[in-house]
Amino acid sequence: MSQALLTGLARTSRPQSAIRRFLALDAVVTGANGLAYLTASGPLGELLGIDAALLLELGVFLTAYAAGVAWLASRPQPPALGVKLVIDLNALWAVLSVVALFAWLEPTTAGLLWTPMQAATVAGFALLQWTALRAVAATR
Repeated sequence: MSQALLTGLARTSRPQSAIRRFLALDAVVTGANGLAYLTASGPLGELLGIDAALLLELGVFLTAYAAGVAWLASRPQPPALGVKLVIDLNALWAVLSVVALFAWLEPTTAGLLWTPMQAATVAGFALLQWTALRAVAATR
């Protein structure tokens, strides 16, 4: 991803600000997903064909994870190790989502659409964050 594209996506030419913005966006989207799973695990479970108890557990995890990512985003200079951990966990989530789809989930049509879509979104966050982190390292 080029620096110009990164600058356009982040609406800033400062890589440190780009990292913070991508982390903040990740926290908002992940937090909203987690809260939806927490508050509506039954109806969402029926819609997606995923066990409501699993969605509830994922909701707890995602909400806590989003809080941690939001905390990182709130730092003037998020520590590289923390950002790398978020990138790695996002990549792992994306891969495991697709594996789960074929290995042990029996989703509905909505679940077959939702799972890869959210996996691609999370992978996109990982890519944006990784690119911004590389840009920060290049300026040092």
